[in-house]
Amino acid sequence: MTTTVEQHSHRAVPTTYDIFNGDADGLCALHQLRTIEPCDAVLVTGTKRDIALFDQLPEGLPLQVTALDISWDRNAHNAAKVLNAGGSVTYFDHHAAQTLTHHPRLKSHIDTAANVCTSILVDRHLNGAMHQWTIVAAYGDNLDAVADQMARAHGCTAGTRGALMQLGYLLNYNAYGESAEDLHFHPAQLYRSLHRFESPLDFIAKAYEYHRLQEGHADDQRALHDVQPYASNQHACVYLLPDRPWARRLCGLLANKLVTSQGGRSVAVLTPRSDGDFLVSLRIGKNAACRADLFCSRYPAGGGRHTAGGIDRLPPGDLDQFINEFFNYLQEHST
Repeated sequence: MTTTVEQHSHRAVPTTYDIFNGDADGLCALHQLRTIEPCDAVLVTGTKRDIALFDQLPEGLPLQVTALDISWDRNAHNAAKVLNAGGSVTYFDHHAAQTLTHHPRLKSHIDTAANVCTSILVDRHLNGAMHQWTIVAAYGDNLDAVADQMARAHGCTAGTRGALMQLGYLLNYNAYGESAEDLHFHPAQLYRSLHRFESPLDFIAKAYEYHRLQEGHADDQRALHDVQPYASNQHACVYLLPDRPWARRLCGLLANKLVTSQGGRSVAVLTPRSDGDFLVSLRIGKNAACRADLFCSRYPAGGGRHTAGGIDRLPPGDLDQFINEFFNYLQEHST
């Protein structure tokens, strides 16, 4: 289990929880929220793919839960258990929410539009109180155009934009891995570090974690030099990475990088899991009028958002069929 539920000092079972995705968007969203609205809560988080986090909560208690950047559809059943036990749920997210229902103790801030991330929703809730962290999150969530627009609107210089972009990229990079052992820092530890800094520029200048992520990323990038497509056509390319920790750390960010350099083509990056299956990171290019989340949801444990999706487990025997279905899906929706 890569998810961590922080131990609480009190003997009684705690009833207040902050559960969040361990990537840049989840980290920045919680940091903003708890800086402006402090709360003594137990942290529940894990790698980027650990999103069924309501599974980790105690049952049968009236819990107060704040959830950030994890799909409602993957957590709806256990969120309902919290509500039915007399608890309350505040939910900020931009992923699929087709099963979202109304409840008097559910406060949902969910927007699945392609140009938002969870930190933008928190930013709206807080009236822009910590806007630079929202910009960091948008860069980290591969919403570069949105982040650039926000940064310019708030007077950020080119140098500041570059620094915020790099921070978002590195925070996101840290979240990728099959298990917490693949990561440079557990997301709960990384959150505790960045939560000491009101300004992301101060975190960049002073935090050990930032400089360690820079070094780790540079080391991992050197291993990518010889990676070539496994399959490709005019609509997409598919990459198979080796079974190495650096590959598991870079899989999602490599997909983000490739989709911007493929002339509009879509990208799928597959990384071997320890159990022999593949982890899939999928990005839709600008030449396809279709959605990553709808395609990935065809597969068990698959989902995402408009342009970025993933599949947690793809059996190796399904590889050729996956590639054919991916190529055919893009052919049907090519512009």
